[in-house]
Amino acid sequence: VVISHDEDKGTTRLRLPSGGKKTVKSDVRAQIGVVAGGGRTDKPLLKAGRAYHKYAVKRNCWPKIRGVAKNPVEHPFGGGNHQHIGRPSTVSKAAPSGRKVGLIGARRTGRLRGVKKLGQDRD
Repeated sequence: VVISHDEDKGTTRLRLPSGGKKTVKSDVRAQIGVVAGGGRTDKPLLKAGRAYHKYAVKRNCWPKIRGVAKNPVEHPFGGGNHQHIGRPSTVSKAAPSGRKVGLIGARRTGRLRGVKKLGQDRD
């Protein structure tokens, strides 16, 4: 909300929604307020049907089915008597398409251990 104009200095005082006051140049253009639909993602979807309709208008990325839950003809991690990968999940960058699933061209795997030394800590 505009509080006052100062014609001599060419400034305008504004009161923001947070309660703070701000001084800006009078010739600037801005939109002040709250973006519509803010907080929409805070509410949980709760049902599979709502997730279905949400992603049906976007793209085919739902439901996400794990590779180990599939059959061996559908995914390299599929099949077997238990849901386990059964081979290393890292795969070469030179592998053919269809085999490149999991950690593609991984330089390292596993948990990060230790702390990184900063420039001033090395001395």
